[in-house]
This record gives sequence, structure tokens and C-alpha cells, in this order.
Amino acid sequence: MSLAPLSRVAVYVCTYKRNAELARMLDSLEVAAKHAEPRYQLAVVVVDDNPDRAAEQVVEASTRSFPLGLHYRWCGSGNIAKARNTGLIACMELGDWVAMVDDDQIVVPEWLTELMKVQEDTEADAVTAPVLARFPDDSPSWLTNQPFANLWGTPAKPDGIAVTDLQTANSVIRVNFLQDNPEVRFSNDLGKSGGEDMVFYRAALEAGLKAHYSHHAVNWELESSDRATYSYQLRRCLWHGNTEAITNLRAGRDSRLRLVARSAKRAVKAASHPIQQVKKKEAPQFRYAFAYSLQSVGILLGVLGVRINHL
Repeated sequence: MSLAPLSRVAVYVCTYKRNAELARMLDSLEVAAKHAEPRYQLAVVVVDDNPDRAAEQVVEASTRSFPLGLHYRWCGSGNIAKARNTGLIACMELGDWVAMVDDDQIVVPEWLTELMKVQEDTEADAVTAPVLARFPDDSPSWLTNQPFANLWGTPAKPDGIAVTDLQTANSVIRVNFLQDNPEVRFSNDLGKSGGEDMVFYRAALEAGLKAHYSHHAVNWELESSDRATYSYQLRRCLWHGNTEAITNLRAGRDSRLRLVARSAKRAVKAASHPIQQVKKKEAPQFRYAFAYSLQSVGILLGVLGVRINHL
């Protein structure tokens, strides 16, 4: 029996004012690359979106080893969609697959192996996997005692299941698919407000993308201390709801009326959360409930055409 051919995977990391976090991500990618050898060969592309090329020093000073090299591309636009497109172009020249992660994450050692295992088992064009939030050890107790991490993490799904929701924070997509569908790219006009990743994958699904889910290829989003404040959690909930509405309208996935109904449903759920907690003889979690309610406000603002820029 002949052995399966090697797979070349090129992963890009867009970065902006996070050199320390970028270095941490590159360290975890090096571990994942070694774990995946020799079956999978990894190239890493750092897309520097800093106007002053601040991330270049991280790449130049790096002694990390990747089978297909560590590469640097400068964008400097302050527009995440343009940076993502820069990463796509670079990775399409380097591999058979394009993988995507964020600079404030770390991947588990088996990340690449698990993504590609699901791809081979399902013959998928793309595989996505969970991003789980992790707060600093010295975070306020309310942040870890109340389910704020559930707001930003992704719900668990069975390994290998077909999916229609993918995220660029943790996914891999076939280069041939991108070549055959040049219209599937990140929208520059969403590069300030966010949501460009959701619109990208929805366009890909409309073009016939076959996507599946890897339960084990986990990325940990390591929240910084400046995110461990209540004001940040409130702003993020408001932005999250707003982006949900803007992108769903843009993709034609939801009508304005349906989004208004969703906003109302989410507001009711937020208002009833403390009551349900008390019924279970548990703490009411008022902070979480109020933060969650702001998602419904964000949705309504999006329906009205108000766009809130990414934090």
C-alpha cells in the first residue's frame, strides 16, 4: 500500500501592536509543526499590519524552525481584511492548504495533525475548530465565576461533523478552492468594523465549500489584563451583537425583521438569566446578564445601519 502524499500547510498570523503575543503564538506553532512531522509540512507567514513594521523584528530575531520556513509580509493598513488578504496570497504560493490563526492565541501541540485528520476523513475543503477563551489568573472573581468565557468561546461540536459556521481564528481551507473561486476574499470595507471573517466563509459556503469540524484542534485565546475589565466586556458584547447584524444583513442570511426578533429573544434570555440562577439556588450573575443584554442592543443598532468599529 502506497503512503499518502505529504501535505503542505501554510498558516498566516495577522498582527498589530502585539509583538509579545505574536512571539508566544509562533512558539506554539513551532511545537505543532514538530508534532505533525513528517506527514504535514508547515510554513508560517507573519502579516505585519503595523504602519511602522514593528513585528518585523520578531521575525528577524526568530530562531524558530518550520519545515517550509518563517516568512514576513508587511501590510501596514490598519485594516484587518486587507491584512488577511495579504496572508491568503502569500500562503497560496507556499502550500496546498491555508490555515488561519490570531496573534493573541496559542495552538495545542496536536492542532495541525487534528485539523488535517478531519480533512482526510471527510474529504473537506475546509476544517474549523474551537477557540476557547482563557482569562489571566489575577482576573476579578466575577469574570471567572460568571460564564463570560462562554460569550467569546465556541460551543463544542462532535468531531468530524459538517458545519456551516467557520471562523478564521482557527481554520484551514484548500488552496485549490481559493484559486477556483477568486471572488471569495475578505471585504476591505469590513476591515475596521469586523465581521469580514464571517462574510468570507459564508461566501465560500455559497460557492460550494464543504466544511467540517475538528473537536480536538483547539486554539486558546489568551485574554490580556486590559480585557479583564467590566467596561471592556460591555463594549465587546455591544460590538459582537452589532457585527452579527451587519454581517448577516451583508450576506443575505437574515432579514431586518428576523434580526429584530432575535434581538428581542436575546434580551428576554438575558433578563431571565438571574431568575433562572436563583431558581437553581445559585448566584444571580447580574454582571453577566447585563453584559449579555447589550448584544441585543448591538443587533438593533446594526439593523438601523449603525456600525461599531472593532475594539
